[in-house]
Amino acid sequence: MSQPSEPIDMHTTAGKIADLQRRIDEATHAGSSRAVEKQHAKGKLTARERVALLLDEGSFVELDEFARHRSTNFGLEKTRPYGDGVVTGYGTVDGRPVAVFSQDFTVFGGALGEVYGQKIIKVMDFALKTGCPVIGINDSGGARIQEGVSALGMYGEIFRRNVHASGVIPQISLVVGPCAGGAVYSPAITDFTVMVDQTSHMFITGPDVIKTVTGEDVGFEELGGARTHNSTSGVAHHMAGDEKDAIEYVKSLLSYLPSNNLSEPPAFPEEADTEASDADRELDVLIPDSANQPYDMHTVIEHVLDDAEFLETQSLFAPNILTGFGRVEGHPVGVVANQPMQFAGCLDIDASEKAARFVRTCDAFNIPVLTFVDVPGFLPGTDQEYNGIIRRGAKLIYAYAEATVPLITVITRKAFGGAYDVMGSKHLGADLNLAWPTAQIAVMGAQGAVNILHRRAIAEAEEAGNAEETRARLIAEYEDTLLNPYTAAERGYIDAVTMPSETRAHVVKGLRQLRTKRESLPPKKHGNIPL
Repeated sequence: MSQPSEPIDMHTTAGKIADLQRRIDEATHAGSSRAVEKQHAKGKLTARERVALLLDEGSFVELDEFARHRSTNFGLEKTRPYGDGVVTGYGTVDGRPVAVFSQDFTVFGGALGEVYGQKIIKVMDFALKTGCPVIGINDSGGARIQEGVSALGMYGEIFRRNVHASGVIPQISLVVGPCAGGAVYSPAITDFTVMVDQTSHMFITGPDVIKTVTGEDVGFEELGGARTHNSTSGVAHHMAGDEKDAIEYVKSLLSYLPSNNLSEPPAFPEEADTEASDADRELDVLIPDSANQPYDMHTVIEHVLDDAEFLETQSLFAPNILTGFGRVEGHPVGVVANQPMQFAGCLDIDASEKAARFVRTCDAFNIPVLTFVDVPGFLPGTDQEYNGIIRRGAKLIYAYAEATVPLITVITRKAFGGAYDVMGSKHLGADLNLAWPTAQIAVMGAQGAVNILHRRAIAEAEEAGNAEETRARLIAEYEDTLLNPYTAAERGYIDAVTMPSETRAHVVKGLRQLRTKRESLPPKKHGNIPL
């Protein structure tokens, strides 16, 4: 028969230490075992398990472990778990300091109350003061209704800190469960949002409310699942297969980002060989002879980056433009590139906003931007015009013109019309503009130009019965005269016309030179980007 445990004598040192250990154990197991089982049954980890996966082993220092709510509404005073449903603190990822908060769905369904919000605010303030990234792990049913307006006030306080920290410290949101109502705006303001397929959901109003108000039937996954926000809305930056994959992606992102805007991104310097290799020479035969035939821009990007490593962001959204991170000589770079495999690389509303947001993120955190251009223009159509392609496409102009980080642009093939200007042109402030001999820099393509320039000659040829021959001759003349990189090079809009196989060497040397770049913008409170 086991002996009953002796009561703790709080008047002794041993008793006080035993009491502390009891409280720590209580805080660590704040959620009931049944709630934890339900969490695991859904394929989800607990708040503490997520923190343990994210941070280096033994590095986590918890803050406000014993914080508890003070509410007496609706019988809440009977349930006052330590931690109040969110785990907050700091630690390291790959040896670099980070702050973290992790919402605990096993306590009050992760619902946010006053003390819960204060804990998040405190850790965000701590991150801003110390200049380290903050990672928010979201798994919450929303506001704690019993606490009323106090919960709403806390959301507002969190949003304000998200805004103040924007561009100062990296902010990354992991959405690993529900995130509904006002709660969605915190991830929306942060730099990157990562979701998990089938378990993450984000929406302002849920399926039931939508059904009541509009009569529309929609499920959680279709309305706000990871696939929806990665491919349709563009709210998220990565769709992970499971939580471990999501956390690994966050770690990879952090490896390219500085701790704050006053620091340089983490570098692992390694001098590159600038002699063209056999692999480099593969680029010399990449561009098809026909301007209408696509090729994969990933091939170009991977040949220029170290070890062909390219961490793509928003890969499922606006696939006609590619964005992501890589390294050149061990130094992080951001990449923006038109993708001829999708819509011929045309810019549309989604592509413009995706690229603009990415360029501004790189500029905020001192990461040089490489731009690879093959763009026939903006996507035509009433849908684009009615939805504001003029205003929303202008965001990309704004992002490039505002950027003061090193900017290198490589034109591989088409650069037509306004889209040429928008894609990191010399006129918007790019430092080095390179072109391949296959580049075609002009107001428009040959077909459209000939139809406008030689309308009368073509009409006369049609009457004479030799329209096709005449059109072919005029197109050839236009291509020979204007569809090349040399007219732009004569005017200094292109700094060098280079062999494709020498692109990496040019980029390597250019980035070496631009490491000491200093450029400032006119003094202002802030610009007025066409939102």
